[in-house]
Amino acid sequence: MNSEFVISIAEKGIMTVLLVCGPLLLLSLVVGLLISIFQAATQIQEQTLSFVPKIVAVLIGLVFFGPWMLSHMLSYTTEIFSNLTRFIG
Repeated sequence: MNSEFVISIAEKGIMTVLLVCGPLLLLSLVVGLLISIFQAATQIQEQTLSFVPKIVAVLIGLVFFGPWMLSHMLSYTTEIFSNLTRFIG
């Protein structure tokens, strides 16, 4: 096991994390931006107005993106476990 192999495994892991978390983070960013524009326009400075819609949007995003996210995580996990003999030997 050389350094290039370890770097490729780490790169695949980081890409998997970014692919799995990306849609939910992007959804939360868009909802937060819309809420902050609404707060700036109406001058309502309620703190829960910012957090509750983001939480709801992420939960709805989990419902829609959950199976896709799970399939990506499972494919990466099966790839790691199937190549486990290469990691040890």
